[in-house]
Amino acid sequence: MSLRSIKIAAMFVLLAFALGQQIYAQKQKIAFNVLEDQKADDYEIYTIDEDGSAMANITRNKDVAWIYYTIPGKLLFISDRNACKRCYFLYESDIDGANIRRVSNLQLEDSWMGSRNKGKELVVTGRLGPADRYQLFIIDRATGRFRRLTNEPASAFRDPLFSPDGKKIVYVFKKNRTDRNEIEELYIMDADGTNRKKLTTYPADDPLGKTPGYKVGPPRWNSKYGFITYQSNQAGKQSIYAVTPNGKRQWKLTKLEIDEGWHDWSPDGEWLTFDSRDEKTGRYDLMLYNYRRASLTNITKASERKYHQAPVFVRP
Repeated sequence: MSLRSIKIAAMFVLLAFALGQQIYAQKQKIAFNVLEDQKADDYEIYTIDEDGSAMANITRNKDVAWIYYTIPGKLLFISDRNACKRCYFLYESDIDGANIRRVSNLQLEDSWMGSRNKGKELVVTGRLGPADRYQLFIIDRATGRFRRLTNEPASAFRDPLFSPDGKKIVYVFKKNRTDRNEIEELYIMDADGTNRKKLTTYPADDPLGKTPGYKVGPPRWNSKYGFITYQSNQAGKQSIYAVTPNGKRQWKLTKLEIDEGWHDWSPDGEWLTFDSRDEKTGRYDLMLYNYRRASLTNITKASERKYHQAPVFVRP
């Protein structure tokens, strides 16, 4: 090998090392919700690095603000600011909380959401009146214009999520939204509302089926491994379960002794963050779980705050 070739090779090694160091230095950031002041009904949105450092309140407003979704460079959250108490509208902000704006004038339910077309379109659960609630809408994020996707006011649709290719929507469904005994299940349909299919079936013999609590929580899609996850109260505890998009396989994803609640997948599909409640203290902490290595870390245990809930990975 010539001296010139050696120099070129060395240059590439140094460049690769520098790039690797830069990527390593960019920690994954997580956004989540905190009950800041219970008496004032003040919920704030915080961010934190995956190692538990750099926790920061990014909303700092006396309202109910709750983050449910992120797209590259933006946080999407519901808020009752400039509205009646617990009357929610969709807002977005930069990752640091700057440039907050209302996205649409459609009043929303307290529900998770999803996006497609690089965040240009959002699928949400909205309401048009007291008797017309929990229906699905598509919002154009740039203009705020919306169109109705479902029109079944007797039923309840919540926590919709687009498939990675934007062609399907998975959601939580209840045929009679006023029936407290009906157990919600996950369904999937084409993005135009057709070809609906039931994905999950809660075990009929599970004693928790007759108690309050999530039987099927908000779906999250792991595009790398091709399955959908959701939280569920089964077999004596709250755990994270999985189902394939065709519904042919359902299984318990995690084997942890702690409760596992609202959760989100990292963009690379390898990491899971979820909130976990300590039954003795009532404290909610955020966990970081590696799917393949089954390693678990409590990233908010050093915080003096008691409630850390519904984490979502930030997408820079």
